[in-house]
This record gives sequence, C-alpha cells and structure tokens, in this order.
Amino acid sequence: MVKVGIMICDRNRKCTGNKCFRSVIERDGAFRKYKDEPVEVVGWMACGGCPGERLEFAPADMKKYGAEVIYLASCYLAGYPPCPYIKDHKTYIENYVGLPVVIGTHPMPQNYIDTHEKAGDWEGCEEYLKEITNDPEGAHKYDSTRPDYTESLKKK
Repeated sequence: MVKVGIMICDRNRKCTGNKCFRSVIERDGAFRKYKDEPVEVVGWMACGGCPGERLEFAPADMKKYGAEVIYLASCYLAGYPPCPYIKDHKTYIENYVGLPVVIGTHPMPQNYIDTHEKAGDWEGCEEYLKEITNDPEGAHKYDSTRPDYTESLKKK
C-alpha cells in the first residue's frame, strides 16, 4: 500500500477534492501507476497561500501520518496563472521534509487545457504537465463543463 498526502493550491482552499479523490479511486491521472496497488490518502491540505504559509508544517505532518509521497494537486497548474511557487514547493518538500513530490493528481480537464493553450501561460510548466495532460479520454472524463458530466459520475 502506498500512503499519499495531497496539497492543494490555496486559491482552491474550499475545494471538496472530488476530482482528486476520484482520480485516486479510479486510478486516473498521476495515480495510474498504482493500478494494482492500494492507495491511502493520509492528508489533504491547502498550501496556505502564496508563497506557501503551511509548507513548513503540512507535508511534515502528513509524513508523521505515514505519507510516503506528497502530491501537489492539479489545481497548482489549473489556476490562472499556474502557481508561481511550484518548483519552490517541490524543492522544499523533497529537501527539507524528505519526501518525493509528484505534481498533478487528476487528469487536466479539457476545458482547462484549451484555455491555458489559448492563454499561453503554461510555458515553463511542461515537465509538470506530462502525467496529467497526456490522456485525451481522461481530459474529457474530468471536464465538468460537459453537459453530461454529472450523469457520467452515476455510471459506475
């Protein structure tokens, strides 16, 4: 079993986590690699706002509860603009907390991909987008602007 902690961008601090938790349950996006392995989420917390107020204690706290890897949620990249502190957060957690960091959780919804491509604001984020933008089916599945999105949730 792998134990993970998920940190979200504070701009989304009221997020229910539905897409992140769905991706854990259905092994989508960055969680595809755990296809045949149980995953336990041991922590969920917002970063605390720019530049990362909770960065000093949240990942360490998740580590106390067994986290073996910290995921910086897809919202770090979905916001407008993407979080300017992604690299700093990753470096801090890896170097000071001692846990590996994966950037991205659920597949990036198609509506976000389209908007960011049009805005051109993902420049410099390409390495972080690999795991969550390389799945056209997932991009469609997680696009909550689709008229049939809520119906698709019931088809399990």
